[in-house]
Amino acid sequence: MRDYFSTRRSFLAFAGSAILSSCTNTSGEVFTETSGDGSRNYGFTPVEGYEALQDNDYLLPPVPPRYLEWPNRRQLVYYEGREAPGTIEIDPHAKFLYYILSDGTAWRYPIAVGRAGLSMSGTTVVRQKKEWPGWQPTANMLRTQPEVYGAFSSGVPGGLASPLGARALYLYRGKRDTYFRIHGTNDLGSIGNSGSAGCIRLFNQDIIDLYDRVSVPTTVNVRTYEESLRLVGPGYSPRGRELPPTIVSPETIYGATAVLPVGIDIGS
Repeated sequence: MRDYFSTRRSFLAFAGSAILSSCTNTSGEVFTETSGDGSRNYGFTPVEGYEALQDNDYLLPPVPPRYLEWPNRRQLVYYEGREAPGTIEIDPHAKFLYYILSDGTAWRYPIAVGRAGLSMSGTTVVRQKKEWPGWQPTANMLRTQPEVYGAFSSGVPGGLASPLGARALYLYRGKRDTYFRIHGTNDLGSIGNSGSAGCIRLFNQDIIDLYDRVSVPTTVNVRTYEESLRLVGPGYSPRGRELPPTIVSPETIYGATAVLPVGIDIGS
């Protein structure tokens, strides 16, 4: 594959549980190994920016290098689109999200895009930000895929088991919640691909980085396929494959956490 970002567009390289995917696919990767002194032993050298991260009361494991093969890493790149600084631009075809800076550059994050995410178009606005959000399947999820979501109808608490990951940005049109989310994920293998369900997912380390940059409100625009092809080229647009749905055992999710009461946030 020709690397359209190996030249001017990527002049700057990156500088400095249980799993159910939401808004869901799972890779089944849970890090439980410990060394003799009780510290974590992940069996690989973490990549800079994707190391283990203590966040509030949670220890996020590092992202294994095999999930971070180019271009699946956070990068500071030249920005060649048309959106204003401080805007988020989503390319659901090339599986990238851009946070645009004022100097002609942008932070580019690799993403996973679910079926719901593929239906996103036009402009929305970030009206809420939440750390370690809980999750509840929508009525449409329960109706169309009860075998996947039925066991979780009461919701999953915020924490390492939550399908929304470490952070979530909630997208609105006017005062109406679109139920589209930009959020973290524990489904590491989904990044760079399309899921059978879901919104816009990032590695947890990346959503934490993005979350700290984004203010409320922030405008979010979605590229068309024509724009994606023009800006990133056929080497990356379209990118990835569609992943099949995976049924996750409720015991895997609820075994280490309690069910939230009715009234938690609903994600698409």
